[in-house]
Amino acid sequence: MFTGIITDIGEVLELEQAGDLRARIGCAYDMEGVDIGASIACNGVCLTVISKGADWFDVQISAESVAKTNIGDWAVGARLNLERALKVGDELGGHIVSGHVDGVAEIVAMTDEGDSTRFTFRAPETLARFIAPKGSVALNGTSLTVNEVSGCDFGVNIIPHTKAVTIWGRAQVGDRINLEIDTLARYVARLQEWNA
Repeated sequence: MFTGIITDIGEVLELEQAGDLRARIGCAYDMEGVDIGASIACNGVCLTVISKGADWFDVQISAESVAKTNIGDWAVGARLNLERALKVGDELGGHIVSGHVDGVAEIVAMTDEGDSTRFTFRAPETLARFIAPKGSVALNGTSLTVNEVSGCDFGVNIIPHTKAVTIWGRAQVGDRINLEIDTLARYVARLQEWNA
């Protein structure tokens, strides 16, 4: 489990397609404190550390993960939001994030509002019903609050601090973004289906 509070910006150092996709990701984490088998969310995708060095770790990525996320867009040099798994006793500053991406949204508009930027995203139609005003979503692993919803489009404000400590400062209209809907919204919808 994760919180959606990004703790590092990583960089894709190597990509190798050998059966599954293998990626080497550079980071600022103290890798001595990261075990082989640990989970690290990379742009919101929970991935398992299979090898590591002083300032990098390797992950193996299944075809399913590549198909359901924006990992297929990764290239050497790409920057990634990183978050280590939540430990008992850690502060829960965002919301509960599983690292199991539901689909890919697209940035369709960006407008500066004061020092913040209002982003408008277009969600896949199958996921739009799970997104509600003042609800939470994880976008590229970042816990964000939804401002408004109109059909498949929804908006969030991203403050300067978030833009500075994540990859959001580099975002552009047209970017494909990993979307994880709020777990509570998923279960409420499922209960409604059973009660219908």
